[in-house]
Amino acid sequence: MIAALLALSACGSLPTPADSPPPARRDSLRNFSLAGRFSLHHEDHSYIGQISWRHDDGSDELLLSSPLGQALAEIVSEPGGARLTGSDGRVRQAASADELLQSVVGYPLPLHKLNDWVRGGSAGSGQLTADALGRPLRLQDQGWRIAYEYDDDDPQALPGRLFIELESVLELRLRIDEWRPLPAAKPTP
Repeated sequence: MIAALLALSACGSLPTPADSPPPARRDSLRNFSLAGRFSLHHEDHSYIGQISWRHDDGSDELLLSSPLGQALAEIVSEPGGARLTGSDGRVRQAASADELLQSVVGYPLPLHKLNDWVRGGSAGSGQLTADALGRPLRLQDQGWRIAYEYDDDDPQALPGRLFIELESVLELRLRIDEWRPLPAAKPTP
């Protein structure tokens, strides 16, 4: 009898599973957050680190961190402009994130296209090749080459790895560890 009561009380104290959001699906993903790692090679310079990105109806917040998690830079881009805050607290601003990155790091990295590229698409100007499941495999977009790899065989899977290259200029590799869909932003009154 005591053993049965202990067993029942143990079952009653088990935590209930947290409500987890449904997995992000490529065909319906507009607003998202992602977390992962990056590797960037430009000329004789290489950088590695972590990336946390939130894309929400025309605004972007990117946090770039060292491999150990120390914040290196935060980039916030909104319709009114973009700003980069470095680990030293210095703030730089420009009309767009693309202009900001060009002026700060000295090479082009089109953030306005990257939000489409990470989801496996282009803004209509690229040539897309699909794999046997219909998922993006390769994309060529105005000199940029993007290759995709996936972590599972779901036809709606989002990429787990991206290889982004502008020949003879730079290589960016992204390993996306987590995708989260975000609800559409509510209009402000």
